[in-house]
Amino acid sequence: MNIRLRHNAIVRHLRRNGTSTIADIAAEVGASRRTVLRDISALRDEGFVIHSEPGPGGGLQLDPQSVQTTARLSVAEVFALLISVAAMRAAGNLPFSGLADAGLAKIEQALPSEKVRDLRRFLDCLYVGQLAPQVDISNMGDMDSKLLPAFETAFLGRLHLRFQYRDAKGVITNRHVEPQAMLILPPLWYLVAWDPARKDFRHFRMDRISQPKYVEGVTFRRRYVPFDDEVTPIRDLPPRHF
Repeated sequence: MNIRLRHNAIVRHLRRNGTSTIADIAAEVGASRRTVLRDISALRDEGFVIHSEPGPGGGLQLDPQSVQTTARLSVAEVFALLISVAAMRAAGNLPFSGLADAGLAKIEQALPSEKVRDLRRFLDCLYVGQLAPQVDISNMGDMDSKLLPAFETAFLGRLHLRFQYRDAKGVITNRHVEPQAMLILPPLWYLVAWDPARKDFRHFRMDRISQPKYVEGVTFRRRYVPFDDEVTPIRDLPPRHF
């Protein structure tokens, strides 16, 4: 169990049991007593209020009102939040935009500077627009949860992507491309990429992409992507967090 999963398991254990000993927690998460003590210290640093009661019948207690105050989000996780808000705003369907924007601003303040820098680079690749009314969305599927983590690494490192793509007729092909942008035309999302084999840009519906993998060590240069006039970089949409 990695550190993050272990920390989450400890918090759940304390919330569920009220009072618990170091030995009980160690048995629950499969770690040594020393490791659990370090974990408890780290959780306190993150804002969790954990009380220690010595003696028989004592142990550790998590304040029921205690919450984490330090963000532990990956670039892909924060990016997922940002693009979800952007997609809803582009579709004109963001009823609590003020609260959403305030929450994103707080996340920005809590993030390390290197994560903010990566997010800004990631956001430079994101565009939004309106879907043409004649586009058929009756067969729209779910997007693979592996897409964003793979895209994050590929976009930030300018690495080639490989994936399987199912076209409108259901034919599946293997693709090897240079990812250049992400385009949101609610409710559809597209990967815009340069296809070296075809020497041209291609738009791939993200709900038709599966098994995405970035290619280690194979880099490319950013290209100017020609978009229609109604397509807008997310950086030009108010408010401008990150």
